[in-house]
Amino acid sequence: MTRLKALVLSLVFAGMVAQPQAQGSGASDIEAVIRDQIAAFETGDLSAAFEHASPMIRQMFRTPDIFGQMVREGYPMVWRPEALSFGALESQGPRTLQRVVIRDAQGRVHLLEYEMIRLGDGWKINGVRFLEPPQVGA
Repeated sequence: MTRLKALVLSLVFAGMVAQPQAQGSGASDIEAVIRDQIAAFETGDLSAAFEHASPMIRQMFRTPDIFGQMVREGYPMVWRPEALSFGALESQGPRTLQRVVIRDAQGRVHLLEYEMIRLGDGWKINGVRFLEPPQVGA
């Protein structure tokens, strides 16, 4: 991908997700959880990263090492991001969805949606999915 095309995609993603966030939604707390988990991946602290996962995710992967392997292989841009920014935060019934734009070490831009749940001890990550990038012509 050319630098120009990467820049255009970055700008489109930024515009797509830079919507006002709902007041009182816990946006800063949610962003802190996601940032903390990514920082834990970057330092290799899999136990700390695993603590930010919801009980369902923790049960599914059972150990921090298995969880870390899944992230390393399935979400390498989360494992070692070059840059990240936060976009729209939405509530859809019981679900709270946080959009995150991540640029990986190769300069590729990825749009992810984190599903967050609030538990007694704070926000937890209940899943991450890739969103389709918008179609861009050059």
